[in-house]
Parts: sequence; C-alpha cells; structure tokens
Amino acid sequence: MKSLLEELKKGKILVSDGAWGTLLQQAGLQPGDCPELWNVTHRPEVFAVAKGYVDAGADMILTNSFGGSPSKLAHYGLQDRTAELNEAAAAISRDAAGADRLVLGSIGPTGVILMMGEISEETLFEGFKLQAAALARGGVDAICVETMSALDEACCAIRAAKEATSCEIVCTFTFEKTVDGSFKTMMGVAPSDIVGELTAAGASVIGANCGNGFDGMIDIVREIRSVDAEVPVLVHANAGRPVMEHGKTVFPETPGVMAAKVGQLIDAGANIIGGCCGTTPDHIRALAQAIARHT
Repeated sequence: MKSLLEELKKGKILVSDGAWGTLLQQAGLQPGDCPELWNVTHRPEVFAVAKGYVDAGADMILTNSFGGSPSKLAHYGLQDRTAELNEAAAAISRDAAGADRLVLGSIGPTGVILMMGEISEETLFEGFKLQAAALARGGVDAICVETMSALDEACCAIRAAKEATSCEIVCTFTFEKTVDGSFKTMMGVAPSDIVGELTAAGASVIGANCGNGFDGMIDIVREIRSVDAEVPVLVHANAGRPVMEHGKTVFPETPGVMAAKVGQLIDAGANIIGGCCGTTPDHIRALAQAIARHT
C-alpha cells in the first residue's frame, strides 16, 4: 500500500483520472444497467477504462464503485453482493495501476438523506464500512468519498472507512454557483464549511468534484484556502458546463482548453488535479503535460 500523503509531501502536483461513466457507456453500458455489476460481468471493459488513464499519465486512478453502497445497489437487487462487487472494482484498478500508481476506492453518495429519516445513521455507517472494507481487500491505497452534498453523510462515510480500514481518506463535495455568485451544495454547504468538519472526521485530503469546470474550481479552491492553507486539496473538474446539442449532453471544454487553466488552479492551491464528467484520457494526458510544464 502506497501513501498518498507521502507522495504529496514530495511537493509534486499529482494527476488524477477522469470520467468513468461515459467511457463505460461507450463500451456498451446501457441506461438502467448497474455499472458496478460490470466489475464481474465485463471485467475487460472496466480494466480498459482504468488502464487508459494510467497510460495517459495519471498518478492515481479511482475504482468503478461510485454507486457500490448497499443503498445504491438495492435499486438493482444487488445489495447482498456489495462486498463482492467492490472488491472486484478495487482489484481491477489495482491490476491496471500496477505497483507505481495509487488506487483510490470510490465511495459516492447513497441517495438517501439522514436528516429526513430515510435511513438510520447506524445502517448508513455499516453500509459504508462494508464497502470500504471490500475496497481495501481489493487493494486500494486510499478511500475517496466523493460527490457529497451533506456533511452528515460525508462524515459518516469518513468515520466508517477509518474504522473499517487503515487507508487514508479523501473527501470531495460538489458545489454549484448560486445567484449571488457564491458556491453551495444542494444542501446549502459552502466550500469553507467542509474544511473543519471533514478533517475532524478523519479526512486527510479534501476538495471538490463534478458540477464545475476549472473556472468554478479555481474559486472553490481559493475559498478552501482562505480557511486552511495546509490541507491537501483535490480537484476533479468537469470538461466545462454541460450544454445540450441535438438532444445530447455535451461538455464543451477540449483537452487544450482545460490544460490552459492548470496554472491558475495550481496557483489557487490545488495539489491533485483530475477530471470528472466529460473528461477522457486525452484530457488527462493534456493536464499531465501542462502540470509538468508549470512545475
């Protein structure tokens, strides 16, 4: 197991991977299919996504387990296979990454809201523990709790992963720009709000993913840095704001457009840079080259 924090201490800006869902869809994943089931039914296709990002120059890759919580898998009647599907996800990314690259086990939101009483905190906690433990058995180096909107769910996932594994924990939230120009999650959480809560729960790296291209992420990182100048910050940005073209969702920012903004993001205080919706291995390759030039 490699240490993400030790790699960061070397002073290098690390390159993360990009979108998974769209690439799996291009490989044949159909609407209504369970992406995590593909870890056992379509292993070569999932491996190809992971290996594509490694070959593009990513220092770390995630796992095909974003919706791998029991709560999410229950939509497909697969909640009893939580451990199997998450362990398989981790093993695939581990094989693709080899010994030199880091693997971060992806844990996404469950879709249920604690404060509304849709699930008990104990049930939520045990589900996250089950998922995190399986990812660790499969060979991840760290856990990435990502795309969160609510502090209570995020902190529950962090604490569960800390209890179930010895992995370092990353946690990212997804923010939208409001009418007054500030950034908030759908639950009203600001970038400055997450810092103390997430680090107190046990996260070693925090940040933002999805929802924004680099322009928005630059402002989000600056707000995080206004509260904490030291905590490592990870950014997984979309390839710009999505637009509809001929009935399809299109992400407009090319690899070159994203790469041109890397310097601003680094200057704002980002330590790990990768992509989210709309990004491809070509985007990650361009980001890796731009980071190397900047540093």
